[in-house]
Amino acid sequence: MRKVVLIGGSGTIGTILQRGLKQEFDVYSLDVNVDENSENSKETDAKNFTELINNIPNGTDVLINLLSTGNVGRLVNISEMNEMVDVYFKASYNILKAAEELNIPKVVFASSNHVTDYYESDGKSKLGRSINVNDYPYSEGLYGVLKLAVENIGFAFSNQYGISVINLRIGSVKLNEETEIYKNLKRNRHTWLSEVDTITLFKEAIISDIGYGTFYGVSDNPNKPWCNDNAKEKLGFVSKMNSNDIIKNK
Repeated sequence: MRKVVLIGGSGTIGTILQRGLKQEFDVYSLDVNVDENSENSKETDAKNFTELINNIPNGTDVLINLLSTGNVGRLVNISEMNEMVDVYFKASYNILKAAEELNIPKVVFASSNHVTDYYESDGKSKLGRSINVNDYPYSEGLYGVLKLAVENIGFAFSNQYGISVINLRIGSVKLNEETEIYKNLKRNRHTWLSEVDTITLFKEAIISDIGYGTFYGVSDNPNKPWCNDNAKEKLGFVSKMNSNDIIKNK
């Protein structure tokens, strides 16, 4: 059974993955906020490289980078910028460096659709076609820029050290999706990544044999703004529940 470590595992996606992956993987969670330190959950600040590398369990097969500050603002003030750079870039570099030093063969990175948010408005592509991973990644703010920077430094680690790095540009994911989807339904009906599809996408990334790749994470929603054909072709991703299914089940 593969040993999978969620770094930033107490957040939205981490909570979903802890529930959804535990039947098939040995799942551990590292986060600055944990309910209690246990065998499978340990308080860890990924900005502290020594603390991070000491708390990653022996024999880890996959690191999943779920780090977040909760700030997805566009052009933020200086103090917010410093915090975002520390978490989104510096701590992400620590994760990749830890993988290299500990001989962990794979890192899965929760990137964001905001890498290309210049091309999207209210869940609709402004290009007259689906946005794809070959479109130049214009972002409207620092959040998307930092996510792209981590994708790129991941390529450097993959190229130099042979680490498998999978970037997942996540759409809209929320806990309690049956109610949360309505809070911005105009956009969410197009951009939603359902809980079951979140689990499926990360599972396929974990078991893939791809050396390096970038994929959009979105369910098969009506008129979704991003093309995820390569996730279907290369990862074997199959969407099982889209936004219409959630709305109909209400």
